Amino acid sequence: MATFDDRVTVVMITRDRCDEADRTLTRLAGLAERPRVIVVDNGSTDGTVRMVRARHREVTCIEAGANLASAGRTLGVRAAATPYVAFCDDDSWWEPGALDRAADVLDAHPTLALVAAHILVGDDARVDPVCTAMADGPLPDVPGVPGRPVLGFLAGMSVVRRDAYLSVGGFLPGVGVGGEEAWLAADLAAAGWRLCYLHDVVARHEPSVRRDRRRRDRRDLRNALWFAWTRRRPSAAARRTVELLRGATADRVTALAVGDALRGLPWVWRTRRRLPSRIDVALALLD
Repeated sequence: MATFDDRVTVVMITRDRCDEADRTLTRLAGLAERPRVIVVDNGSTDGTVRMVRARHREVTCIEAGANLASAGRTLGVRAAATPYVAFCDDDSWWEPGALDRAADVLDAHPTLALVAAHILVGDDARVDPVCTAMADGPLPDVPGVPGRPVLGFLAGMSVVRRDAYLSVGGFLPGVGVGGEEAWLAADLAAAGWRLCYLHDVVARHEPSVRRDRRRRDRRDLRNALWFAWTRRRPSAAARRTVELLRGATADRVTALAVGDALRGLPWVWRTRRRLPSRIDVALALLD
């Protein structure tokens, strides 16, 4: 009978990527940490659920019944019984020892809510530029907290303190996948939690060949606008809106993203919550 690590559960979301999900689950099963794994299926129609239950019987599979996108992770976090949850997507996984290292750090630092991983991309294991941005970021080091402080991360390559994640509501429903991290990071920080990037907690990413880049770019810009409008003070939101639009390519994707953002204004109004000034100042540094 398998012996599971009692500190970390891996939660993976997937939708219509049966082969990639199978590959990732096989890699997770080979980890020495033997973490429990929960798959949240966001309404797949390609037999993903059947595959998980037939080929990975130690994995818990939750059928969301619809495409909850990033918010589907919260179903997995609620079902987890461990103090920490490591996220992965069907095209990402964890290197041996990474989960133990993250759990050790979270054990030792009770104010820390999230560890962002060092990400190696593709067969050639190139460093994701996001890691360079996190390592060289402008936020000042926090005494007693390891690594580099962050207010952004990649969701599918992060480890969270379960109670902290649930206390702020997890990933915001309705924003999809792409930029969803902004709300969780800001809401955790506003609640007094710390977030850090650790170079020695390593995850791998093999970007899915099924990803629609233009659709993702459209969602990323919409979400960046929505985040500014729902969390930043009015002057900062206006400045950030101008920066985002100036930096965007003048093409159909940008026009569609702006249209999406404007159609969501009633949702923005309902969701709006001002951040403490200290968090807004930190976000301004990152802008």
